[in-house]
Amino acid sequence: MALLRNFVKFQCFLLLWMYLGLSEIPITDSQVISKRGCQDHCGDVSIPYPFGIGPGCFMDGYFEILCDENSTKPVNPPGFNISNISIPDGEMTTEVYVARYCPGMEFAGFSTGKFGKFTFSDTKNKFFGLGCNTWAYLGLEDNYASSGTGCVSACNKIEDASNDGSCDGVGCCQASVRGGLQILNLRVGRMFNNKSSPTVNPCSYAFLIEERSFHYSSSYLKDFKNKSVPVVVDWTVGNETCHEAQKNSANYVCGPNTDCIDPAGNRTRGYRCNCRWGYTGNPYLNSTTAGGCQDINECNKLLVCSGDKGKCGNTEGSYNCSCNKGYTSKVRDDNFTDCFPINLPGSPPITPRDNLNKIVIGACLGLFLLLVSLVIGLWIYWGYKKRKHMEIREEFFKKNGGLILNQLLDEREEDIEASRNVKGEKKHRSIAKIYTENELRKATNNYHESQILGRGGFGTVYKGTLSNGEVVAIKKTKIVDMSQNEQFINEIAVLSQINHKNVVHLLGCCLESEVPLLVYEYIANGTLHQHLHERREGSATLSWENRLRIASEVAGSLAYLHSEASISIIHRDIKSGNVLLDDDYKAKVADFGGSRLNPTDEAQLSTVVQGTFGYLDPEYMQSSQLTDKSDVYSFGVLLVELLTGKAVFSPHRHEEDRNLASYFLSSMKTNRLFAILDESLVQNDIERVSSVHGHQQIQEMAELAQKCLRMKGENRPSMKEVVMVLHGITRVSSNHPWVLDDNEDMRNTASKEAHMLLLESAELLSYTDSIPTISDSSKGISAR
Repeated sequence: MALLRNFVKFQCFLLLWMYLGLSEIPITDSQVISKRGCQDHCGDVSIPYPFGIGPGCFMDGYFEILCDENSTKPVNPPGFNISNISIPDGEMTTEVYVARYCPGMEFAGFSTGKFGKFTFSDTKNKFFGLGCNTWAYLGLEDNYASSGTGCVSACNKIEDASNDGSCDGVGCCQASVRGGLQILNLRVGRMFNNKSSPTVNPCSYAFLIEERSFHYSSSYLKDFKNKSVPVVVDWTVGNETCHEAQKNSANYVCGPNTDCIDPAGNRTRGYRCNCRWGYTGNPYLNSTTAGGCQDINECNKLLVCSGDKGKCGNTEGSYNCSCNKGYTSKVRDDNFTDCFPINLPGSPPITPRDNLNKIVIGACLGLFLLLVSLVIGLWIYWGYKKRKHMEIREEFFKKNGGLILNQLLDEREEDIEASRNVKGEKKHRSIAKIYTENELRKATNNYHESQILGRGGFGTVYKGTLSNGEVVAIKKTKIVDMSQNEQFINEIAVLSQINHKNVVHLLGCCLESEVPLLVYEYIANGTLHQHLHERREGSATLSWENRLRIASEVAGSLAYLHSEASISIIHRDIKSGNVLLDDDYKAKVADFGGSRLNPTDEAQLSTVVQGTFGYLDPEYMQSSQLTDKSDVYSFGVLLVELLTGKAVFSPHRHEEDRNLASYFLSSMKTNRLFAILDESLVQNDIERVSSVHGHQQIQEMAELAQKCLRMKGENRPSMKEVVMVLHGITRVSSNHPWVLDDNEDMRNTASKEAHMLLLESAELLSYTDSIPTISDSSKGISAR
């Protein structure tokens, strides 16, 4: 019976919602929007609570608004003007700076500090680049070296740009924004380091802007006067979901007659409050008489069932219609109840007996329909309960690209069989196991923070221990986003074609959870980036022998991907952070989320430019044409990292040397190779690297890196050729022991010179603390 009562209540609620679909009535100027005694405007901008001006007028420090007496616009503490705050949408319109580059500069940009707990809207903002032969870059994390997005605008002069208002990549380019973005890292520069006259090829710009506020015009290429542009910021209160917040009534901020709303897609922590249907006001104020959600008098607002038709009676959150004789209550086209005449023109008058008959017949018919609906509803309910779990799993499987994955794997297997020309061979999949969501949740202790191995632009990697004791690495996306799901499906399809000892092994996947999951073999010794750039006190330094072997192993895996895999694969994001090291310091290449399968009948792939700043092939950035030589360029940067131990991009070096590739090439031109070697390598492995053979190996690896970093891809070696050179260097190591003989090797003049040169380099490098550094400003704004 309890189940039946709950079902009837549910049916009545649905009917009431359908018939009384009253839309939300916005807050008007006459209503209280701020706390009692607090300023509710700054200039012409309304300041509703939880925002406020002055002590006690705002919820917490995130919502403090500054307003000078002479100000026409309020500002949030980071220092950006605010033009609008919306309570129902949980949005705020503010302003951010435009990154500007002009001829003669290397590149320009700026970085905002963390915008409180708020995030830049990914649905209402868009990233734009303006200018000829311009690249514009938007970092997705809190530093430029992390993953990012961007676009390239190609033209030689202003006249090349279209003047039809379309931002099509000629003079203007655009890119979407990832959800959850809290910091803006903007960079803009000119390809080819063009220093043309400003009248021929003027400045370039990069900015994030509210999409509806920007209408491209080719006149902007001559002079884009905006120093700042409007952006939409999403805001919430608290740091919990609605379900979690409502458990703690002392900290729950939604007032009476309100509904708690979790942000769509869970892009940020926290929740929002909205007045319930039939109420209007500020849902964050806790009093119904001092600005909180107050009852709407629908009889005054809607003008229904009044006058000679009947009488409208307002109720708390709704209204009643009492119709006069000759009228009946019905629902209007706009879903509001009103009184309508019973008799149509020409119809005979209705007698009391007729009314009684209609009442009896209507009651009987209504009771019959109610019973039928109850029976049908219970049958549907039990069927739904029985199939609910299966439907949820199927829905997640489809949403996460399971059908696409099956199709991709089938197509890949057909291509493999066609290339091998094998008939009658039984098909098989290289995905070893399909894991359940419950199994992976238990393995990671419900994805606890202590299990996190690392975070990237598109996901988080956790350490997990399966029920059989096997230790694995589990990759999980940050948010539910279709573009990121495609990255996961692509990674599965790519890894299913790879079988190489120096490529991380994919153990399986799970697609029945809210976000897709990938399960890899666990590599215990961290990433190459951590060993080169994040060394802790007492940790071991990579020896020259290990560095040489790591370079050879990574090169071998790339040569396999380019030439020996069943279908040619371009990794597209080779960097030290994607090279894992096991306990024996053997390399494993990882993160194939951005990889592409290269069709055999095409030499190039046209793709959206994607990768990591500092490793990106400049030719690929310019043309958007992806080839295997783009991986060669990134590998060349990796070789330079192994030689120098320096960051790929550093604001602490001179402006022309901030990019590691440029710094290395200029050092090679001035014969300063041994002056820029990794300090720890010089100090801790001096006997090896200062020998004749060590000196020769370092020189040959540097020359190989120099060839990989050539501007034109056609002039770079293939990965097969790179492997051959590295194998030749390695053979020198095996044919000549590293141990020096004081009576023989030190008599060799070249060995002495190499030894002294490295000792001098070590002495110079020991004074690096004297080099001045540039500290970040409190607001995170760098020189533009």
